[in-house]
This record gives sequence, C-alpha cells and structure tokens, in this order.
Amino acid sequence: MKDCIVGKDSIGKWISVLYRYGQIYVGREMKPYNISRGQHIFLVALFKNNGINQEELSNNIKIDKGTTARAIKKLEEEGYVVREIDPADKRAYKLYVTEKALEIKPKFIEVLSSWTDILSDGFTEEEKEITLKLLKKMAQNATKITKINDIDRNRSDHS
Repeated sequence: MKDCIVGKDSIGKWISVLYRYGQIYVGREMKPYNISRGQHIFLVALFKNNGINQEELSNNIKIDKGTTARAIKKLEEEGYVVREIDPADKRAYKLYVTEKALEIKPKFIEVLSSWTDILSDGFTEEEKEITLKLLKKMAQNATKITKINDIDRNRSDHS
C-alpha cells in the first residue's frame, strides 16, 4: 500500500477529489441563493448549532478563524446570518440563522441529500454502511493525530 501513497490509489487523493467535486456541486446548486462553495458548511453547522459563537463555529468545523469570519460576513451580507453580542462575553458574537436561511433550509437539505445519493449510486445498503463506517473511522484517526499535533504545538509555544 505504501507504493500507492503518491499514485492513483491514494486514499487522500480520492477524498480530496470527492471534496472538490462536492464543493462544485453544492456551489452550483446553491448559486441562485448567492451561497458560494465555501459558505455552505457554515450554514450547515449553524442549522445544527444556532446561537454558537464564531470561535466555537471555527472549532466545530475545523476551519481557521479568518476564513470563518469572511464566510460569516458574506452570509450576513446576504441576509442568512445575524451576529448578536454575547451577553456572557461582550467581546464575542453569537451567530444565528435568519428567517431567510430557514426558508432555504429544505432546498439545502435536498442538495446535500442529492449529493449523497450521487456518491452512493449503485451501492448496496451494506456497501453504504461499510463506507460510512470506514469514513468515520478515518475521521477519528485524523482527529487523533490532529489533537496530538495541537498538544505538541502548544507545548512548544509555551516553552
């Protein structure tokens, strides 16, 4: 398997391809709503956790704070998100989806569901379950190493 790391059979390569095509697909489908490729992940997270602050949002979806700030600003300009000062921390903002965002939520869910259907076309139910199980396991592996690297980085920052 090590011979395939930089070749055509690299797991990372195929995950990257799927990610890019998914971004293109969702971006194209949501374009009439002025939601670009990189913004939809923020809306998904806010639909799940409406009222979290920007830092929590960044942490939840593992995207840096600057990218999060830019995406939220665009979603705010389009009327999909509002920021309100956090009463518990006047320096922070809580993020909320608007009525406009809730109106497109069914379309949003339809698009994401459609992408899943496209990806799993021709799969048996067993293959879908196995694929999901393996992808979750890969994500857990990635999370473990990321946490280890973050701990090491924090130790070196404080040395």
